Amino acid sequence: MTLDSALDQSKCLTMEIDKQGNLDDGEASPLVFRLDSRSGVPTYLQLVQQVERALRLGHLRRGDRLPKVKEVVASLAINPNTVLKAYRDLEYKGLAAGRPGQGTFIEAAPDTLNVEELAALRESLVEGWLAEAAAAGLNDEGITDLFMTALRDFRDRLGKRGRQGGGRRERPERGEVVA
Repeated sequence: MTLDSALDQSKCLTMEIDKQGNLDDGEASPLVFRLDSRSGVPTYLQLVQQVERALRLGHLRRGDRLPKVKEVVASLAINPNTVLKAYRDLEYKGLAAGRPGQGTFIEAAPDTLNVEELAALRESLVEGWLAEAAAAGLNDEGITDLFMTALRDFRDRLGKRGRQGGGRRERPERGEVVA
C-alpha cells in the first residue's frame, strides 16, 4: 500500500470529532463515522478501529457516548446488526458499555497525551522527518517502508534495553535521540 493510498484510506476512515456537543443531555455524540468500501476491511471493524483511534488520539474519553445505532444506520446506510457487532466488539474489549435506553458509552480509555501534545508531535513529524525524507527524494512507498523499519528497530532496541535491566524512561528529552 502506498502512502497515498493509505492517506486516501485514512481520509475515508476519518471521523469527525465534535467536543462542543452537549453530552450531558445524552443526545449528542462527539464521533461521526466514515467508511471506505474500497479498503477491504469489514464495515464493523472499520467502526471499531475508528473508536480505538479516537481513544488513542484523545478525541474520546471515558463517559463519551458513541453515536446511537439508529444514527449510524441512518448516516451510513448500513445494517443495524453491523453497528451492533462493532459495539459488542468494543464491549468485549472493555472499551465501551451499553446502557439500556441511553446508548453506548466509553468505559475505558488508554493513557495518552493530551490533544495539544499529540498535535505538536504530529506537526514536528510533518515539518521535520517527513519533510527531510521527501527532500531526500523518497517517494511515498519509500517513506512508508523506512518508517516501518525504523519503528521495528525502535521496538527491538527498547526490548533489548528492557532485557538488559536498563531503566526505561517515559519519554526522551527534547532533541535527545533514543538509541
